[in-house]
Amino acid sequence: MTNGNGAPLENAAPPQFNVLAQYIKDFSFENPNSPASLASQDKQPTINIQINVTATPVAEHDFEVALSIEGKAENDNFVLFGFELIYAGVFRIQNVPQDSMHPFIMIECPRLLFPFAREIVASSVRAGGFPPLMLDPVDFVGLYRQNMARQAEQQQGKPS
Repeated sequence: MTNGNGAPLENAAPPQFNVLAQYIKDFSFENPNSPASLASQDKQPTINIQINVTATPVAEHDFEVALSIEGKAENDNFVLFGFELIYAGVFRIQNVPQDSMHPFIMIECPRLLFPFAREIVASSVRAGGFPPLMLDPVDFVGLYRQNMARQAEQQQGKPS
């Protein structure tokens, strides 16, 4: 067998990717102005969402990836609700080239976690007395690029 260029294939094992666990690591929902916040609102609230991803090695091939989602709904500086969720998973990743490992962890792992975190947020907001908040899909490639650009700027700003 060849790799298409006439060169023999190396005896490299195919990449392996397993989800070992996924779980709520931390969660809080606040409805600080209830029951007034539950009254009919005359306009749509402003909803601010922040998303971040962190990864921590837990074994040679295992990584805990945490998807942090924070949100707040306000109407004219009147807080309707707020939430903070850290939804995490432990992933076993093997036979991925070292130069691809960081983007793989920071893009593919949160991509798998997001639908579960989205459901937790929607259900909690609904249980708080509001219509469910359906988070828009997240471009984890774009988020990764943003974070890498921010880190590069910070590195350039540090004295040598």
